[in-house]
Amino acid sequence: MTGPSDREPVLQLIEAVLDGGSWRTWDEPVPVTTRDPGYRADLERARERTGLDESVITGEGRIRGRRVAVVACEFRFLAGSIGVAAGERLVRAVERATAERLPLLAAPASGGTRMQEGTVAFVQMVKVTAAIAGHKAAGLPYLVYLRHPTTGGVLASWGSLGHLTAAEPGALIGFLGPRVHQALYGEEFPPGVQTAENLLAHGLVDAVLPARELPAVVADALDVLCDDTAGAAGTVPPPQSGPEAAGPAAGADGGPGTPAAPSPAGVPDGGAAPVSGGTTPPASPAGREPRRDPAAADGAPAPAVTEGPAGAGPGVPATAVSATADSIRRSRRPGRPGVRALLKAAGRQVTPLSGTGAGEHDPGLLLAIARIGGTPCVVLGHDRHDGASPPLGPGGLREARRGMRIAAELGLPLLTVVDTAGAALSREAEEGGLAAEIARSLADLVTLPAPTLCLLLGQGAGGGALALLPADRVLAAEHAWLSPLPPEGASAILHRTTERADEVAAQQGVRSADLLAHGIVDRVVAEPGPPGPGPGSGSGSGPDAVTDAADDSGRFLAHLGEVLGRELALLRAERPEARLAARRLRHRTLGVRPLPPH
Repeated sequence: MTGPSDREPVLQLIEAVLDGGSWRTWDEPVPVTTRDPGYRADLERARERTGLDESVITGEGRIRGRRVAVVACEFRFLAGSIGVAAGERLVRAVERATAERLPLLAAPASGGTRMQEGTVAFVQMVKVTAAIAGHKAAGLPYLVYLRHPTTGGVLASWGSLGHLTAAEPGALIGFLGPRVHQALYGEEFPPGVQTAENLLAHGLVDAVLPARELPAVVADALDVLCDDTAGAAGTVPPPQSGPEAAGPAAGADGGPGTPAAPSPAGVPDGGAAPVSGGTTPPASPAGREPRRDPAAADGAPAPAVTEGPAGAGPGVPATAVSATADSIRRSRRPGRPGVRALLKAAGRQVTPLSGTGAGEHDPGLLLAIARIGGTPCVVLGHDRHDGASPPLGPGGLREARRGMRIAAELGLPLLTVVDTAGAALSREAEEGGLAAEIARSLADLVTLPAPTLCLLLGQGAGGGALALLPADRVLAAEHAWLSPLPPEGASAILHRTTERADEVAAQQGVRSADLLAHGIVDRVVAEPGPPGPGPGSGSGSGPDAVTDAADDSGRFLAHLGEVLGRELALLRAERPEARLAARRLRHRTLGVRPLPPH
């Protein structure tokens, strides 16, 4: 599919939208530190091609005299993809806009998550969503201008949360990029669906308009949305002299700007090196099992940024590839227990709920209220049928958000269970607002007042998995995994073949041990569980050994139920203020917390 001819460089867009000479960059330089020679070469070529040091630029300017914060993507820089450094840059800009009470204009053009950095880059979408949610909660306007093309995790997070959303004429806008769909399903996505004009026809954007019309539209909207005159013409401090007063070219080579907070040692691009430093996180509540994360969460508001998964790149050990492939294979076994089996084994007084309450029901989602380990809770999760989970569509996410509302209104803990090969990929899903519902689910979870616990039970592919991930605590079954795409899709993007899926998954750090090391999960639950007396009770190594949840689901579910019961009880006993503060810190430090040496 073709979109607008000759993609406009992002700095030209800035010139077209902002008042002349008003642009001031907020970006700090980003060094290249990855140990992966192929990724390093990609980054250096992107820098040479664009004159930028990352795929996003941030700063401020004026529109008709009003101060406005701006975050935007440069698609020519690795397809505008978001890695750890880009995610951190976005969050710092949003936080600064919030602190300075500025309206925020976002102009994404991106293919989504940066596949070279894998899962730790994928969860940046949670971090950015949390920052946007905080900006909106402060009563500040957030406007979005979707440019050609905007797909994947960017559309399914900060690209779909605007108070007002416009799109570039002819832009390709959709959840799954056309190339990945072709690689996974051997056919092209239906034409004419993932277009700005079709989104407008289905009520998913508010307007389709060229960039030259943005200044007038944004100015009129902000005159209504901003309830005071702060930032309007006549109230803005005069531009400073020096680098901050520079025009659109300032900072294009990573030059100085005004940082949101003192920068520690620069912000590295994604790759494979650990981060040193960090402060000790708040003490765990009494009785809480210590985190199995070997490093403390970084308490600084803007810490140095980690790179991608440890060991990423051509040198990933063969043992890691084998272990990752083994977990993915085991997670897909037909006999692996799902959320229904979990509720049957560990739940008491289970009351199933059905649908959104507004005429929609999705077989891909289970929603219920129950007691687990004596603690009352709301349970929602991807629902396996005959060994497979039907792909979750936008209706299923609206059903999930019904469960979130019940938990919030009654103060009940919420348990989300992730076990999906991916979200629905169809005309109906795109036109029904799948990406926007993923974004709203993320925003609801990061702000939910009720205690939240997530269990990665099996497969965790793409936005359908991410939509249920954010929580106060995240547990993972031993052979569960989390990835920006099914490994076959990630392989198609990076290598234009699905044959390297195992290698790519290992590089991306998708398995539970990797997630634990990166602070994405807090505890890994062994499969099939602690050994018991009698033959066949150990994991062993023989041909008849019990090795995963499918081999002895009864033992696994009994142990898992005990673990979940304890976790829910502890979360419910925490002071809400402390729990919510810890959650904010958790999301803020995704990808930037210290990692163990390796």
